[in-house]
Amino acid sequence: MSEFVIWGRNPIIEALRAGREVEKIYVAHDSHPPRELMKLAKERGIKLQKVSRQKVEELAGTKKTQGVIALLSPVSYVNPRELFSETFKRSSFFVVIDHITDPQNVGNLLRTCEVLGGVGALLSKEKTTPVNQTVIKASSGAVFHLKLSKVSSLHRALREFKDMGGWVFSIEKGGKDIRDLQIVLPCALVLGSEDKGVSKSVLDISDEVLTIPMRGRTTSLNVGAAGAIAMWEAVRRVI
Repeated sequence: MSEFVIWGRNPIIEALRAGREVEKIYVAHDSHPPRELMKLAKERGIKLQKVSRQKVEELAGTKKTQGVIALLSPVSYVNPRELFSETFKRSSFFVVIDHITDPQNVGNLLRTCEVLGGVGALLSKEKTTPVNQTVIKASSGAVFHLKLSKVSSLHRALREFKDMGGWVFSIEKGGKDIRDLQIVLPCALVLGSEDKGVSKSVLDISDEVLTIPMRGRTTSLNVGAAGAIAMWEAVRRVI
């Protein structure tokens, strides 16, 4: 059982009332959570995900779940404006985690971000791995030194960052050679999932799409490696 998993209707309701950071709520297909739980989750922007009862019980490590469990976050999230303001203050960068589901990759990106002086990360609420023990371990604890913000719309949040005067660079195939363009700070560096890449809505508002040139026969880099190269390019002239 994870120390960040709670189960049962009343404990989850109380966690939501108390303002605890909840990553996800899983509901068994054959269960019907109370209206108050659904109302509180909706107010907090937390979606309820239907899964099998077996999955719920496996995550909780018990059958006494009342058909619902919640994953609590081991970290606190900040408002995106706080992340943006700190990025401007330090003339630095933050990474954007666009629907990356592998916790090892997310942890590696966060570790590199912290090592190279990045401010933190903007994460999508949907289809992105929660910040769990695996992410923390892969980051070597770097998550505790970063400002993390989670939003329902990356497009909307990045539009706000651009309106403040920031730059948005997406790392994706088919763009400009990353060696030919100086990455301007403060900026957001967007990394997408290895299978689908950066979301189209984010690509559309990016100031530039940058591509890492490759000479080998393998067609792509692991997103953690691609992110490390991009982050180094962003800071190598000022580090």
